[in-house]
Amino acid sequence: MKKIYFLLLILALIIPGVAARADGEFDYIVIKGPGITGDINVSNPVLTQDIYTFADFSKGSVNPPTDPGQGYQIVRMHADGSKGIPYDQLHYYPYTGYVYYDGIVNGFSQDGSKWYIANPEIEEPFRAILAEDARLTWIPFGVLAVLLIGFFAAYQMKPK
Repeated sequence: MKKIYFLLLILALIIPGVAARADGEFDYIVIKGPGITGDINVSNPVLTQDIYTFADFSKGSVNPPTDPGQGYQIVRMHADGSKGIPYDQLHYYPYTGYVYYDGIVNGFSQDGSKWYIANPEIEEPFRAILAEDARLTWIPFGVLAVLLIGFFAAYQMKPK
């Protein structure tokens, strides 16, 4: 009888943590796509707080679009120390408002391999992250250009 109570206690402690993870709170997402050099890792809660952030899969899938436009690969991750563990993957098309849900990485999802209507509220925060990445990408080139101009001006001003 004590073993059953012990087992129930263990289950009572484990199940809420597993259920909370299943609802979708991810530690960060990895974004890849056009105009991005390498990957962008984002931990903004607006993009990581819910499994339905990019599309509400419970509303059902839609027919594949004829031309979804440029898309971005999104991999939602859980952190395990300094290592990231991918949970699922999707492709987000912010310019046409579609999401292709690839599904759970190394697993199965009945919602996987289908198209969905994108959540319109996510477009602005997503574009802001892309714009910030573009600014950060060009800052080193701007600093280098200013330094080269300064060296060139100093070289031209040296006494002959």
